[in-house]
Formats: sequence, C-alpha cells, structure tokens
Amino acid sequence: MRVATWNINGINRRLPLLLGWLAETQPDVVCLQELKSTDADFPKAAIDAAGYGSLWVGQRSWNGVAILARDREPIELRRTLPGDAADTQSRYLEAAVAGIVVASIYLPNGNPQPGPKFDYKQAWFERLIAHARELAAGGHPAVLAGDYNVVPTDAVADIYNTRSWLKNALLQPEPRAAFRQLLDAGWTDAVRALHPADPVYTFWSVFRDSFGRDAGMRIDHLLLSDSMTPRLHRAGVDRVMRGRDNPSDHAPVWIELRE
Repeated sequence: MRVATWNINGINRRLPLLLGWLAETQPDVVCLQELKSTDADFPKAAIDAAGYGSLWVGQRSWNGVAILARDREPIELRRTLPGDAADTQSRYLEAAVAGIVVASIYLPNGNPQPGPKFDYKQAWFERLIAHARELAAGGHPAVLAGDYNVVPTDAVADIYNTRSWLKNALLQPEPRAAFRQLLDAGWTDAVRALHPADPVYTFWSVFRDSFGRDAGMRIDHLLLSDSMTPRLHRAGVDRVMRGRDNPSDHAPVWIELRE
C-alpha cells in the first residue's frame, strides 16, 4: 500500500499536475493540503474519473484538506481536530481507508513570530498531540500525514541552510519540541526511519531559484502508529513534480507499507 501526502497549493490551479501524478504513480491513499477551494469548487468529478474516491474540507482562498483513496471511498471519521469548537480553519480531516485510520493535516505556519499566529500554531499543535495520544492508546493502525510546517532539526538532512530562516516559525524551539512530543507519544517519523541521514527535502521556496539550487527543507511528514511501523517498506519524495510547469512549492512525499 502506498500512502502519500502533498501540499498541492491550490487544487484547481494544479489539477492537471495532480491527475498526471495520480496516473503515473497510482498511490492508494493521498492526503492533500492547502486546497484553496470552497467545498462546492472541489473537483470531485475529475478525481472520480481518475479512479479515486474523495473526502474534503474546503475553505475559500486558503487552507483546506482532502483524502483520496484509489478504487474505494474513504470513510469519514472526523472533519475537525478536537479541542477547540471555535476554530473554523479547515486543517484536519480523518478517515478510514482499507482498515487504516488516515489523517490529512495542515498545521498552521505560525509566521510572523512571536504573535497571535504563532500562538495559534502552538495551541493547534497541542491539540494534535492530545488527539494523537488517544489514537495511539486505542491501538488503531494509523498514519498522520501532511504539512506540519516544522523543520525537525538544523541538520542538512532537514534543511539546506538555516541562515535565512533563523527567525522563521518553522525552525523555532517550541514547534520542534511539539513535534518531538508527537514522536514520544508513540509515532514514527517514517521518512527519517528509512533515511536516517540523507537530505530528504519536501519544500522549496519560489524565490531565488531554490529548487534549482536544491535549497529545500523537510516540513511534510508521515507519522506511523506503533502497529504500522513494522509494515514500513520504502519512502521517498517525488521531486520531479516540483520541477514541472506551474508547480506547487511542495513535492509529494510517500511511503510504501507491506500488506
């Protein structure tokens, strides 16, 4: 089973890229973030025609998450992250697919920091940790996949160079500590488990020819529950999609799980 995550950065604008990638790689489950689409404008018909069932939570102009499943319909479990009934941002979707709990996550960016956006990021992270602990305690086979907007370390394996990013919310100690808390709560960073020291970048800024220089960073992650970790077989990034015409600034990240 291949599970992928991709911050698509505008699903309708990138729809030809998405459909081409689905046809080329045929992932079994896809978590999408930053749809930038209302619920009504989600391209369900085109995704159906590609052979994928879909769930989505849209939001005009920004945010939005979706889960696609090849040759089946994902079964919705929840459309919001627990812990704050007043939160109206579309950043979390959870479904059951082929006996696995799959979550598509678009964690807040947090810039500028310090400030209310960074505070929101931290509060959202705390809610995610609490929910992830419940999932782990329940023993469900699960994958938490998405754009976490956190670079785990300063190592070249996670970021090309920190010099231009030292004040950015993605590198601050607080979200990094929260990410470690997630791992400590019983979750495995799948890509890093199979590539412990290799640079595995998932995002390249649109500025200063970042992709051409491979000036990237790792902010898109797939976390596995304990029962899923023994099934982990392969992991990678479809970097070629970042080099296509009209690309997202993220590339799809994927894992393969043994049956």
